Order: sequence, then structure tokens, then C-alpha cells
Amino acid sequence: MKLELCSFSGYKIYPGHGKRYARIDGKVFNFLSAKCEASFKMRRNPRRINWTVLYRRKHKKGTQEEVTKKRTRRTAKHQRAITGASMSEILAKRNQKPEVRKAQREQAIR
Repeated sequence: MKLELCSFSGYKIYPGHGKRYARIDGKVFNFLSAKCEASFKMRRNPRRINWTVLYRRKHKKGTQEEVTKKRTRRTAKHQRAITGASMSEILAKRNQKPEVRKAQREQAIR
């Protein structure tokens, strides 16, 4: 049993189904349905038609069953000094009590 592939949709065409279309230049196309043939003759791009195999392949649809998704690397967080303040100064400020920091802020405003 020889299966053909639809030239537009990419679906399998079983014997006794579909239609064969020969262009003037001699190129032969196989179509599963009148819908595929009409879309081809209207010069529609199968990559932009949602139900075609080409569209699904382009937009990576239905492949997650076979292939597991790639794991993303977690970014490692590093603490670095900022210009004008060393790392020890920053850590010292962070570990201060909120009341002390509020008092320092008030004093700096005056």
C-alpha cells in the first residue's frame, strides 16, 4: 500500500482518496481534499494555515510528547560592592536595626 503526502497540508493520502493536479510546467501535486486544493490554487502559504503540518512544525506544536523541554539554567546570585561603598559597609548597613537607620536618615536630612 503506497501512501502519498498532500502537497499542501502534509497529511497522508490513502489509496482511493485525494486528487492529483498536474501543472502546465509538468509538476504534479497531490491533494487530500478540495480544501487543500483550493487553498493551493489561491496561493495560500501552508506555513500560515493553522491546521497544516508545516504550520505545526514551524510553531513547534505537538512535539513535547517525544522531546522533554530544555531546562533553563538558574542564575547564580553574587553580592558585589558598589562604587563608593565596600561590601562590608553594605552588609553592616543591612544588618542595622530599622530604628537606627531611621535615626541616621533623619540626621542626614537636617
